[in-house]
Formats: sequence, C-alpha cells, structure tokens
Amino acid sequence: MSFSIRAEGLRKRFGDTQALDGVDLAARQGSVLGVLGPNGAGKTTAVRILATLIKADEGTALVNGHDVAREPGRVRESIGLTGQYASVDELLTGEQNLVMIGQLLDLGGRQARARAKELLEWFDLAEAASRPAKTYSGGMRRRLDLAAGLVGRPSVIFLDEPTTGLDPSKREDMWGVVRSLVHDGSTVLLTTQYLDEADALADEITVIDHGRVIAHDTPDGLKHVVGGQTLTIRPLDPSRLDDVAAIVGELAGARPEIHNRAVSAPVPGDEVLGEAVARIAAAGIAVTELSLHLPSLDEVFFTLTGRTAALQEAA
Repeated sequence: MSFSIRAEGLRKRFGDTQALDGVDLAARQGSVLGVLGPNGAGKTTAVRILATLIKADEGTALVNGHDVAREPGRVRESIGLTGQYASVDELLTGEQNLVMIGQLLDLGGRQARARAKELLEWFDLAEAASRPAKTYSGGMRRRLDLAAGLVGRPSVIFLDEPTTGLDPSKREDMWGVVRSLVHDGSTVLLTTQYLDEADALADEITVIDHGRVIAHDTPDGLKHVVGGQTLTIRPLDPSRLDDVAAIVGELAGARPEIHNRAVSAPVPGDEVLGEAVARIAAAGIAVTELSLHLPSLDEVFFTLTGRTAALQEAA
C-alpha cells in the first residue's frame, strides 16, 4: 500500500502547551484523510509540520517519500497548502495573484497566465479576474486562496478548514473540486469544522484531542463507535404509534424510543429492515418514514470528545 503522507510520533510544544503528543497520521495515495478535533486539539500544528512550516520536536514525517525535516525543499515542490485564512495580496488582481504564484513556481509567463485563467474559471472568479483582491468578498478571497494552492498541480494538498466562510452552495462547489483532485490522483489532507464535510469527502478520518489521536477509521467505522444501526419508523397516523412500537420492540429485542411521532431502536443488522417492511405492511400501517441508519459523525464526535461540533465551533 502506497502512502503519500506518513507521520509517526509527532510531538510539538509551545511554551507550557503540548500541542502534539505523539500523533500518527497516514494518508494513502489518491485518497482524502479527514482530520477532526476540537479547537486547539493540534490539527493545524500537524498540518504546519507536514507542510514544512515548523519543525516537530520529536517524531518523523514523510510526504511523497521525502522527510519533512531533512528534505523540506523536495516536500515543498510537490505540495499545495491552503491555511485557515486567505493569504492573497489584496493590491493585486485575482489574475495577477495566480500568475505571480505560477512564476514563483517557475512557470513561464504564458503558462502561468493559462493556469491562472483555468483556475479562475474553475472557482467561478473569471468575471472578477481583473479586479483587485481587496474588492472581493470574504468568500471570493477564500476561493482565490484555494486556487492559489493549486497553481503548481501539487500531488499532495493540505486543506486546513478550506470552506470556512463559504456559503453552503460554494461549500458544495469546493467539495466537487476536492473530488476532482482525488480523481486525478492527488492526495488530500483535510481539516474541517464541518462534520458533514468530513463525512462527504473523507476516505478515512483521524480524530485528535488534546494533541493525541483518539480514533482512526473510515467514516462508517467511526459511526460504529456509538453503536450499531438504528431502525426508525414514523406512521402516517399517530394513533398507530403503539402498534409500530410493538413491532420495532420485537425486532430490536429492546424497548424502543418514541420521539416526534416516530419510533426508534438500535437493531442488530441490515436484515431487520426487510422484516420491518413486511410486518408494517401486514399490519396495514401507512408510514411517512422507514429508515435504517448509522449514527451521525456529530454523535461520534460527542462520544469521543464530550463536545458537540456546534459547541466546539463556538469555542
């Protein structure tokens, strides 16, 4: 198995604060590794070490097979980085920002302009290409910053909370960009405050808290941390709630919960769904909802860290 990113035992202290305390990270080539954790957990510190912006006190890290401490130049040649805050030059136009970066990456003038045009169109900034970046909205600056990280067609891309400040439609556009990058063979390490974003994009997720890795698995694997699947049935006629509860209780082998005119209970496996459909139909009960689902990543996050995503975003 080929890994584009592999870090072992990363430790970093800032004064009295232990930002990282033995963190291991690994991302397979052509995949998305989501890194989740409360504010101050150490996510950005890990990204900065992997991107050669700071050095770890202890541990090793390889990016594209190059040691980030011993071969920082080789690492930088193949990575793209978008931090939490837009870092574009506000006095330059959108196009000039991207052309400048292209030239810094040794692209010829014509090649740099062509790449800038391609990215401006991709990020829906073509109409604003000739305007100074200081006239851009916050979301537009964020998109320009993301485009800047892709000028050199990097094979490994670090996205540190890339959709912060973007409206929902632009967030989904960015999800499309990430999927396209991975489809083309890039590896993405994504830190995010949005659990739905990690669920939608990440092949694997590492959860960090207080500078340590507390969980690592696929999104579905992490959801099993909370428990198995839950069967939920909502009858069209609320007077049939007791009948539905009896059916669900028999299938689950436990007393179900009734909330918001729906009956729910944890169940042992997928085969329960077919049995539930058959029993509901035999009883002549019309339903508006009948679903079998894993817990949300938000529930996983709370189980692992004791905090909800909404609370930690506000922290």
